[in-house]
This record gives sequence, C-alpha cells and structure tokens, in this order.
Amino acid sequence: MSSGPAEGKFWTRLERFAPWLGTPGVLKAVVLLNALTFLLVSMEPAYAANLALIPEKIMQGEVWRLATYIFVPQTQSWFWIFFLLLFMWFLASALEQHWGPIKLNTFYLLGMTGCTIAAFFFGGGSSNTFLNLSLFFAFATIAPNYEIFLFLIVRVKVKYIAWVLVGIYALQFALLPLSAKMAMIASMANYVLFFAPGFFRDTRERQRNAARLQKFQADLPESVHRCTVCGRTELAAPETDFRVAADGEEYCTEHLPNRPG
Repeated sequence: MSSGPAEGKFWTRLERFAPWLGTPGVLKAVVLLNALTFLLVSMEPAYAANLALIPEKIMQGEVWRLATYIFVPQTQSWFWIFFLLLFMWFLASALEQHWGPIKLNTFYLLGMTGCTIAAFFFGGGSSNTFLNLSLFFAFATIAPNYEIFLFLIVRVKVKYIAWVLVGIYALQFALLPLSAKMAMIASMANYVLFFAPGFFRDTRERQRNAARLQKFQADLPESVHRCTVCGRTELAAPETDFRVAADGEEYCTEHLPNRPG
C-alpha cells in the first residue's frame, strides 16, 4: 500500500465504510480459538476435517469452512503448538500496535481471500500455513532487526529467519507444478499487495539517487595537483601546497622528500 497522506485518507475512508474492520484484538481472538481448536482436535482428531477449507464441501452448503480453517493449527504437537501460538500472539500485538486494527484486519482478510482463491481455482491453499506466514513476513519487513529468542533459547534477528524461510519456500516453489505455484502466490497476495508498491518505490528512489550521484560526480572538475604519497588533491584540501620534487613526481608539502644535500 502507498505511504503518506494518501494512505491515511484511504484507511480513514475504509473505516467509515466498514467500521467493523477496525475492531481491535481480532488476531488475538484467532490465536485463542486456535488454542481451543487444538484441544478439541487432540480429543477428537476427526473434528479438524469439519473445519477445513474444502471447496467441494463449501459448494454443498458448509459455508462456515470459509472462516473456520483459520482456527485449525497445522501441528499435532503440544511442544510446537506452545511456541507457535505464543509467537502468533506476539505478532498480533506487534502488528496491531504498528499498523492499527483496521490495517491489520484488512491484511488478514486479504490473506484469507487469497487462501480461498487458491483453494477454489488452483486446488491449494486449503490450510492457514501461508496466512500465518504472511503475518511473520510482514513483521520481518517492518522490523527486520528485531531480535527474538528462538524456542526461548537462541537470540536471532527476524530478518535471518525470514530469509531462511524464503529460501525453503523458493526451493519448494521451483519444484511445484504450475497450479500449486499459482496457489502459493494467491495465498501470499496480502503480503504482495501491502509491500510490493513500497519495494518498487524504494527501488526507483535508489535508482534516481544513484543517477543523481553519478551526474554530480561527472560534473566535478578534475584535479590538477595530486600527492603521489597520500593522493590528496587541491579539490579535497584547498589549503594544501603542492611541489614537484627532483624525481619528477608531485607531492604535498607534508610528504615532500628531502632535497639531497
């Protein structure tokens, strides 16, 4: 999404049009429902199948699946679920504090839409894996140098974890068939829509700055005097005197060789 005054006006208009999008704590509620669903699935594993995003079932009238799949944790391990939900709670708090509820909820809703499109049109994205991953990538983009204790033991910057995950999924992407690739892209549509414009804008700005610097350097006058020892010129040090020594080389007075006696 674009930044600046135009962005502020966009979110203000959106909040007037859909005030429910500005409800705070939505993502934290999702985390709590993930915890509850994990407990239910632990007692009755078949329960997860009733919540999954399955297009055929939705077309048969089970429309609740359009939302309930986000509550199904993608692990059966009590060990992993503890760290997963703890981290999800942290991401929900951090992103809501940085963005505000309406922007975070819109980001998540766009992610859900991408997962639904992936499931219906490409046969993928039926889980919330990429939806949750998009939250992490959003945080890693906003605060790349933020350090977390991985598994409460190792201190790591989130940008390094993000790059490792990018490498893993890039390799997976390269090996997948076209339909699965499209599903993966659709599932990450929210991240692309929010951050791609900024990436392009920053790239253009760097290119413009590089062009301005190149032009500035090209317009600089060439130096006439340069010290053979230190490389100092009259442009860099206007107060310096330069002399040509007996060896035919030019030196600043600081490095001028002694004349032979």
